[in-house]
Amino acid sequence: MDWFGDDIWLTWAALGVVVGLIELASGELVFLMFAIAAFGAAAAAGLGAPISLQMALFGVVSVALLALVRPRIVSRLYDGPPLPSGQHGLVGHLAIVEEQVTRHAGRVLIGDVFWTARPVDPDAIYEPGDELLVAAIDGATARVVRKES
Repeated sequence: MDWFGDDIWLTWAALGVVVGLIELASGELVFLMFAIAAFGAAAAAGLGAPISLQMALFGVVSVALLALVRPRIVSRLYDGPPLPSGQHGLVGHLAIVEEQVTRHAGRVLIGDVFWTARPVDPDAIYEPGDELLVAAIDGATARVVRKES
């Protein structure tokens, strides 16, 4: 029991390492905050602080890091525009006219799938074989524009 009292800093440091390894497996940045707090408590123990101060320091640093630092780090990690997925990922793709595309009717081939299509410009008419670009997806209808040469 003397070892535990004399070398409590080593116990805190070991706790920090173990919790840090758990963080490596989870990647949520929660356990990292606890690991940093454990190393802070180990430093306090190494300087001779009583166990009550070490535990209070661990608790305060943990809460402060979780409340103030982690949200900022997470927002930086996930900052940026989301990647388009699903049908919205088709915007900018080539569309080949299969049936004449007017404001009332039309069909295009995008990749290997046929889509109902309407021109962005309501007065435009596209003939079979024309190469267009998908400007937007409106439900199950592709909004198309002429491909610039």
